Amino acid sequence: MNRILRIGTRGSALALAQTGHVAEALEKAGAKVAIVVVSTPGDRSSAPIAEIGVGVFTSALRDALAADEIDIAVHSYKDLPTAPDPRLVLAAVPPREDPRDALVARDGLTLGELPVGSTVGTGSPRRAAQLEALGLGLTIVPLRGNVDTRIRKVVDGELDAVVLARAGIARLGRSAEITETLEPIQMLPAPAQGALAVECRVDDVDTEHLLQSTLDDSSSRAAVTAERAMLAALEAGCSAPVGALADVVEDLDDDGAVVYRLSLRGVAATPENDMLRASATGDLTAAEELGRALAAELLDLGAAVLSGPEA
Repeated sequence: MNRILRIGTRGSALALAQTGHVAEALEKAGAKVAIVVVSTPGDRSSAPIAEIGVGVFTSALRDALAADEIDIAVHSYKDLPTAPDPRLVLAAVPPREDPRDALVARDGLTLGELPVGSTVGTGSPRRAAQLEALGLGLTIVPLRGNVDTRIRKVVDGELDAVVLARAGIARLGRSAEITETLEPIQMLPAPAQGALAVECRVDDVDTEHLLQSTLDDSSSRAAVTAERAMLAALEAGCSAPVGALADVVEDLDDDGAVVYRLSLRGVAATPENDMLRASATGDLTAAEELGRALAAELLDLGAAVLSGPEA
């Protein structure tokens, strides 16, 4: 492949850092690349994500890709709508960063050490619902902005703490500012949190093969496929209070041989905003079926059939 591959990305520091990892891997594989910044409605608006609409951070990138203005689009996977785009193909899911949420709090405090009434900022209804369910008496404050803007509100004393995706903080080289990484038993992350989605045009077979052979990680792809299948089956956008996390785990088959399976945990809200949890295990090759089965279990338990715009 002699042509220069144009990699489209949002212009935020985090998006550029993520895209830089993809570009570096492709260059090591011998490809020539150029990074193209595409402005999205989400970058131009300070309104809450739920008010802006579906695919607010991804539609402009996808349109540029379909229009042959770029050859590759790099997304935070959790930002993608669950419905596929027939113009494009998900060519690669690179190895996933730590999917957990993280706390950045004043004075190095952990979540349990924050006094009752402490202000905790988050722009995620999922995080807000799970924080409230912990019963710690915290005051949840709506929040938007990039990683730097959110952490600065703690440094400047506007908030006692913020909750962010650990992966984003790590990709920006700021892990030292994390005061606690939140375990899934406390807070399940957003489906596909910490994962990237690398797309190309459906008819660009050469680029698809290059991306797949260079970047794709089968375990990461299986895990996020299960999580997003659960999300889609609940008819929930990522602005809805739904969390999911899948892990590849060792198991024994009927003959006692070690096999790898997919373990999926999910959380969803009832109409009364109680949080329901469920878990299931299935074959790596049946990730979508596992996600749909867990969604059905949550619905049977009383989860609301949620709807909301994708972030």
